[in-house]
Amino acid sequence: MTSHRRWRIAILLGCGVLVNYFDRVNVSVAHDALHDDFGLSNFAFGIVAGAYSWTYAALQLPMGVLLDRFGVRVIGRISALLWSVASFAAAAAMGVRTFVASRLLLGIGEASTFPANAKAIGYWFPRQERSLATAVFDAAAKFASALGVPMLGVTLIKFGWRLSFVLTGVLSFLYFAAFAVIYRDPQDDSGLSEMERQYIAERGAQPRADARIRPGAPLSDLVRQRKVLGLTIGFGAYNYCFYLFLTWLPAYFSAALHVNLLHSVLYTSAPWLFATFTDLLVGGWLVDTLVRRGCRETIVRQSILIGGTALGLAIAGAMFAHTAGAAVVWISISLGGLSAAAPVGWSIPSLIAPPNSVGRIGGILNFGNQVAAIVAPIATGYFAGPENSFGRAFGAAAAILIVGIASYVFLLGKIEPIAEPAQV
Repeated sequence: MTSHRRWRIAILLGCGVLVNYFDRVNVSVAHDALHDDFGLSNFAFGIVAGAYSWTYAALQLPMGVLLDRFGVRVIGRISALLWSVASFAAAAAMGVRTFVASRLLLGIGEASTFPANAKAIGYWFPRQERSLATAVFDAAAKFASALGVPMLGVTLIKFGWRLSFVLTGVLSFLYFAAFAVIYRDPQDDSGLSEMERQYIAERGAQPRADARIRPGAPLSDLVRQRKVLGLTIGFGAYNYCFYLFLTWLPAYFSAALHVNLLHSVLYTSAPWLFATFTDLLVGGWLVDTLVRRGCRETIVRQSILIGGTALGLAIAGAMFAHTAGAAVVWISISLGGLSAAAPVGWSIPSLIAPPNSVGRIGGILNFGNQVAAIVAPIATGYFAGPENSFGRAFGAAAAILIVGIASYVFLLGKIEPIAEPAQV
């Protein structure tokens, strides 16, 4: 029987994503307060809500290279400290410019999160456990909204929006301290038993390569790979919808369906709770269980990836919802399906990457994600307009998902390692 130290790492990474998304979702909760204090229109709010994604996206490709060069531990510590500082800076912002500046800093701090997590999971987990391990941190992104929206909403109602940002700043600093104390790669973790170390290595975990000896595939080669392009386009479609929900759901319930702030944050949390469940149960546990039982790995992962993304098309049903209850049902189906697909998507970089290239592929993937994250809040605010009509926004999201599904089918194809440059 092996020990389970690797699952401590998965939980640590999950806590980081949880806090990470508290930092992101607090802007959507503060929509009305920021409108009152700074006079933001819907279109301007979309720009502010997506501001951190500008620096986040710009750093994805260089961050992948930095992760492959300096490792998860060093980059993770610096990043967690920066995003803590950014939350405190947002609380102290005296106007739109300083608030946007704090969000740009948040993007710098959080830029390494998902590529680093994908790289760490590749080190710590064998192939047949990787989907559940990935789901642990990916589900935290959904649970952060389920828990964070009501928690931050109550904090905002009772103490004001600035204190809600102070709260996320404190939680971010506590995570920085925990990460600095706990995280090590398997090769450097003195508390890892020899039995578990052998179990991880023999069952397909990625070994840590010396970047000075084996520098990994160049970005110029990876960005031309069909599999990388297919994964990036498909996952970008997922992330467009994810950020539409992340930044606009409270405003949608309050402005379009005329629900008060307290009830809007409660309605918002319901789809995110369902998404947390499907992420862990379907995208994590079910995938790994089927793979362990001998089902063809590519078929299992591709079925969940495509099937879950197809369920995301239920967002189109929200175009015709006239009550909060009906909207919750359609959005829960959409977000639940997308969330089941998400951990499969995030497990793929470590399954297809050449040696010492997981960070680069994770960076390419998350660059595409963040382009979608920049566009989604702004486009949704534009489509909603001053009359708060979200039908066109939901229709556009459904069309983007169709492109993503086609990309998974025709470009990504079989989930298998890409040949190293010398073999191409």
